[in-house]
Amino acid sequence: MKWLMRLFMTKESLFEMMTYKVQSKKEITDIADGFSKACEKYKFALLHEYVYHEIVESKGFPIERKVYIYEICQAKVAALVLTDEPDFAPFMPCRIALYEENNQVSVSTQNMQMILDTLGDNKALQTQTSELFTLLKQLINEIK
Repeated sequence: MKWLMRLFMTKESLFEMMTYKVQSKKEITDIADGFSKACEKYKFALLHEYVYHEIVESKGFPIERKVYIYEICQAKVAALVLTDEPDFAPFMPCRIALYEENNQVSVSTQNMQMILDTLGDNKALQTQTSELFTLLKQLINEIK
């Protein structure tokens, strides 16, 4: 399977398929400073915030770019997903990454659409998770 993917997909196209990503010309610290407020607006609980460039530097591996990773959740949807589809557990909670790339800031998350498309049999779950992904994309587009 791995060789088949390499045959038909570049690294770039694979990441493009697997992520939802937007670019920003804002300063990364400005986006990071407003992230908590944006989560509140869209009714996401901010579970964890990682200042990754500081974490890896403290372990002896400094990097040149700033990287922030946020874990967010909507408990109502998480409970529904875990009740009906426990195989989704490895994809939870939702993560958003901010990182410097080519003199811009990238804001990205996992493209949940591929996974959500598998929920055709459970209309209620598909509706709830699709709404969550829509809100997640709105949040990303607002902070960028």
